[in-house]
Amino acid sequence: MRIKVHYRTGELSMNKMSSRFWYINFVRNTNLQRRLQTSSRATVVDSRSLTKPPTHYTVLLSQYVASKSLTLGMELHAHLMKFGFCHNPSLRNHLVNLYSKCCRFGYARKLVDQSSEPDLVSWSSLISGYVQNGFGQEALLLFNEMCVTGVKCNEFTFPSVLKACSMKKDLILGRKVHGMVVVTGFESDEFVANTLVVMYAKCGQLDDSRKLFGGIMEPNVVSWNALFSCYVQSELYGETVDLFKEMVSGGIRPNEFSISIIINACAGLRDGGLGRTFHGLLLKMGLDSDQFSANALVDMYSKAGEIEYAVSVFQEIVHPDVVSWNTVIAGCVLQQHSDWALMLLDEMKISGTRPNMFTLSSALKACAVMGFKELGRQLHSCLIKIDTDSDLFAAVGLIDMYSKCEMMDDARRAYDLMPKKDIIAWNALISGYSQCGDDSEAVSLFSNLYNEDIDFNPTTLSMVLKSVASLQAIKVCKQIHTISIKSGIYSDLYVINSLLDTYGKCSHIDEASKIFEEHSCEDLLAYTSMITAYSQYGDGEGALKLYLHMQDADIQPDSFVCSSLLNACANLSAYEQGKQLHVHAVKFGFMSDIFASNSLVYMYAKCGSIEDANRSFSEIPKRGIVSWSAMIGGLAQHGYGKKALELFDQMLKDGVPPNHITLVSVLCACNHAGLVNEGKHYFHKMEEMFGIKPTQEHYACMIDLLGRSGKLDEAAGLVNSMPLDADASVWGALLGAARIHKNIELGRKAAEMLFVLEPEKSGTHVLLANIYASAGMWENVAKVRKLMKDNRVKKEPAMSWIEVKDKVYTFIVGDRSHSRSDEIYAKLDELGDLLSTAGYSPIVDIDIHNVNESVKEQLLYHHSEKLAVAFGLIATPPGAPIRVKKNLRICIDCHTFFKLACKIVSREIVVRDINRFHHFKDGSCSCGDYW
Repeated sequence: MRIKVHYRTGELSMNKMSSRFWYINFVRNTNLQRRLQTSSRATVVDSRSLTKPPTHYTVLLSQYVASKSLTLGMELHAHLMKFGFCHNPSLRNHLVNLYSKCCRFGYARKLVDQSSEPDLVSWSSLISGYVQNGFGQEALLLFNEMCVTGVKCNEFTFPSVLKACSMKKDLILGRKVHGMVVVTGFESDEFVANTLVVMYAKCGQLDDSRKLFGGIMEPNVVSWNALFSCYVQSELYGETVDLFKEMVSGGIRPNEFSISIIINACAGLRDGGLGRTFHGLLLKMGLDSDQFSANALVDMYSKAGEIEYAVSVFQEIVHPDVVSWNTVIAGCVLQQHSDWALMLLDEMKISGTRPNMFTLSSALKACAVMGFKELGRQLHSCLIKIDTDSDLFAAVGLIDMYSKCEMMDDARRAYDLMPKKDIIAWNALISGYSQCGDDSEAVSLFSNLYNEDIDFNPTTLSMVLKSVASLQAIKVCKQIHTISIKSGIYSDLYVINSLLDTYGKCSHIDEASKIFEEHSCEDLLAYTSMITAYSQYGDGEGALKLYLHMQDADIQPDSFVCSSLLNACANLSAYEQGKQLHVHAVKFGFMSDIFASNSLVYMYAKCGSIEDANRSFSEIPKRGIVSWSAMIGGLAQHGYGKKALELFDQMLKDGVPPNHITLVSVLCACNHAGLVNEGKHYFHKMEEMFGIKPTQEHYACMIDLLGRSGKLDEAAGLVNSMPLDADASVWGALLGAARIHKNIELGRKAAEMLFVLEPEKSGTHVLLANIYASAGMWENVAKVRKLMKDNRVKKEPAMSWIEVKDKVYTFIVGDRSHSRSDEIYAKLDELGDLLSTAGYSPIVDIDIHNVNESVKEQLLYHHSEKLAVAFGLIATPPGAPIRVKKNLRICIDCHTFFKLACKIVSREIVVRDINRFHHFKDGSCSCGDYW
């Protein structure tokens, strides 16, 4: 039976539901699918004949995107791949858009990764897909990756990113994105401006939101709607209605979204009279068929206590969706018409609309009122089948139903959350949600507890903060922080440690550090939280300093602390401190921990001691792909190509399959050692042997290998034959090879491509200028410099680091900021005199400055790595190795200088540049002068 209520008269009647509508709807959908399938078959025929232009397939894909026809889209994708159309940027972007909207992010991301030059459209489609499907964090991570690649946002990308910030309540990132909007000049775009208004409001900054709205020159209805939405979400319902009146008086005509939002405001005010006024306006404007408006009306009338009108409006909806059904059923329950709610539930099932947990929760409440035990059990079964029995709303509904049906044992099993519950029951439920990974429900449950003024204890806060940390919900963390202070349990050790961990995982290091210092925390859990926070945040020095305090407090670390500290040392190239941590790992028995062991291999390899890395690797009892890849990559970076390949063969014999990262390390090993034939073998056989298709990284390694070995034509040929459009890494490899072999034409071609792909990168300009300078083409060098100046491209300054006595020192060219600068330069002069006697003379050809040779010699003489090595000579014990890290490629002059210097001073000098390690010992370098 179907309920019929006329919203004008309020008369209630019953009549049978007609099935004609559902049949017509089914026929329409079937015909649509057949038409799409017909289009797909036409695509197959046309593809075979190759007569259809790419625009034909673009139109098809646009249709599939609009209808979210994933299967048809995938079939068309297969045909496009078969006949080579997938390299068309427009088609690829449509495919990325389709997969993103259909929540097939793996496929979408693969298309982006396979693109030689993922353009803004691809990135935007993928980010938009994440946001539309509720994956805000993933969208923000992808946005960060896009920015790192150098792709700049436009008016279509910024709104999606700002929506993700709103979803995550990430005000800090939202402000940063706002800054990017201002810098790029898109603040005047109405869509961007509207999204900024919403973002600030959802992040709790309503004043900033209104201020931004006031800055819009001519706000249209979309702008006003954004502001209305913000006020409603902030529960400022009366103010929302006033703003609506202001908009109308200003001559702006509202649309269906405007009316829907205002109706929601009326629902918040529980004002049915005002709601009817806007209902009339909706009818007058002819917008009563709008789904969102109809759902809003049902909700408004329900909350205003006028359930007859709510049901009547619902009956007028032609295609009620699950939101429509949920709203009217919940309204019936709210207004104590439980019998209507259950009849509507039956009608919903007959219509083919599948109930969700919100539907069943409302139905459970109706069963509780009606005392329908058996129906309640059936609904419980439905909840179990759809796996929502651990959900907060479902659990509350079950408990409510079982309790009111006098089935207390079942109520207790579902956890007693009603007023009769005690704190242990609350804690047990919150803990259960947290442990099963349903952190949102755990936080929501605590919110209910707090709002109902139910007592809580430190254990409650500690458990809910664990969920907050997993969600990185910084706003909630701050709220609980305030609650803990007000409730007088802020001094509890468990609460303090939980706050430290949560603030750290939310990347709010300053707040965590403040709490740590305020309470003088001296337990392992507090130090673990802070050290991990520093390490993950990229503050390796802060992590190491805190570990020293931990030692002074005589607190024994755990394996997790050890792993975090080792990673910090690796990033800092802090070899000595890494060695000390190794000793501690052995002392405390952490060597059996796989994460600590892998971190140890990684640390030693990154700090320049491949021997120590190899020893640590050999001691790992059960090596996984991470262990093997770390060691193979370490050997590759240190120039031990043959050893890396031998280890790779051993890995295969041990039955460990490689991944794409392992194969990049293998090709890098061949590249650094000049093993051309071996590199060709693995490159051409990787798909056949391991099922891994070459990516841009693999092509870049192979082209670099061919180019450095002098096979420039072969390298250029590989670029031209790539199935992917070559990206910046590939052209950069070709440009580097052209610089080595002074091939001006090839270098110019590669540079021109890089100017298009990465116009803001200074490295391209510098390498091209070096090529010209080596040929004495100073006019061309000047042109490159002018191009840099015109494009505002700044050369990245060369910097070098050295660790001495647990402290890292930084140097730049001609640096005199160090407290021992006089000693450093004196040692450098002394070393220069000794090297001159040994036959060294500066290689001035590499300097691109058009100045006389004496000035060039002076500039070369004061390179940052030379200053770092000179400091190492005066600050470290005689005979100790000197380890230096450099952010750019080491120049040939410094390379020659160090080969002679290491022999004269009887020291091993290890330089880690951007590409690899150079071990200078006994007058030679481990790279064999091949880098």
